[in-house]
Parts: sequence; C-alpha cells; structure tokens
Amino acid sequence: MSALVRMRLAGFLRTGRAVAPLLAGLITLGTLYGGGRAQPAEAYGVSAVVLFPVLAWQTKILLDVEPDVQRRLAQVTVGVARERLAGLLAAAVAALVTVAVALLFPWLVGGVSGPVDPGDRSIPVGLALGLWAHLLVVPAAVALGALASRASVGGAGYGVAVLALGGVGAVVLGLTGSVAPWLAPPIMAAARTTGGDAAALTLLGLSGWALAWSATVVGGYLWRRRAQG
Repeated sequence: MSALVRMRLAGFLRTGRAVAPLLAGLITLGTLYGGGRAQPAEAYGVSAVVLFPVLAWQTKILLDVEPDVQRRLAQVTVGVARERLAGLLAAAVAALVTVAVALLFPWLVGGVSGPVDPGDRSIPVGLALGLWAHLLVVPAAVALGALASRASVGGAGYGVAVLALGGVGAVVLGLTGSVAPWLAPPIMAAARTTGGDAAALTLLGLSGWALAWSATVVGGYLWRRRAQG
C-alpha cells in the first residue's frame, strides 16, 4: 500500500497539479500576513481557518489525478479498502507538507512578532497552539476533499458544490451563537481558542470534535465510493 501512496503523490507532483493549491495557499497567507505583525497564536489560528478550503481543494485535486481505470486496477491489486486508505494517506501527507510551509511562511515575511522580553513565553506557546490548530484542520480538510472527489460524487460540478458548501459552512456554522455548530468542523472555535483561553480540556474537546466530524465525513465518502462502484 505504501507504493500506491507514493505513486499517487508522484502523480500529483509530476502532473503539476500541486502548483495551483500551493500558489493559492501562499497568496492567501501573503494577504493575511501583509496587514502587519501579530502574535503567533493569533496569527496561526486565522491561518488554519483560511487553509481549510485550500487543503480540501488540494485533496480533491490529488484524488482526481488518477484515471478511473487505473484506480480500478489498484483495487484489484491491493484490495478495495487499501486502495481507498492509500488515497486518504496520500492526501494527508500532502496536507502536512502544506501545513509545514504555512507554519514557516510568516517568519519569512515578518508576519509575526517576536518575544517582548527574554522571559516571554508567547513564542513557544504560540507555536504549540498554532501547530495544534493546523493539525486539527488536516483530517477535516482531507475528509471534505475526499467527499468532493470525482470517485465520490461523479461529476466536477457536484465536487465544486461540496467544496463550496463545506468551506462556507465551516465558517458560517462556526460563528459564535451558531444554532448548529456540530454540523461543521471546529476550525472557527479553534481559532478563537488560540487567541484566548487555551485550557487543556478545551483543546482536548475540540480535538475530539474534529476527529468525530472527520470520521463521519470519511464514512460518507466511503459509502459514496461503494455506491459509485
């Protein structure tokens, strides 16, 4: 199965499909950090929110690169379950690379402020919270992108609709006072947490929420794959 993961990542890179989401992410982050410096925790919280639709789109592109016939051959070779798991793992690896770029980017462009004094611990705390916020987004974005992939929905138009609804819904339903926040991954709640009171129980609860939401959407993706054949 690892060979299939590598093959899908290689196809994603060699076809040049990786360029579009990478550029979109860099342009978005450049716009975000162009407004001035911010504390790392606050900056990274917003960065994770804006990267969510980019990572979901990146996942869809990666899963759509492989021709349908080749995907069916992979199912015969390694089995249906491993073929689908390989796609999700390849998308997760690509998302983690993008996250690493997003964590490094603000330091290269001066988008975050350094410590005020030698005893200031805002930098290590901010880095830890920023890493948590971005890792929380990864499974949710991969799940949404997989659900929007061609193998799941069949047509490109349906895939775009799923991405748009998922991306906008994550922000709208994540606003304070939302009537149904559980319908969206907790990316907005995570951003608010990085900029405020980041209690351990809060972080644990949001992490569990994100994993449960992602597992539900992945279940929908696997069901759609089974229905599509």
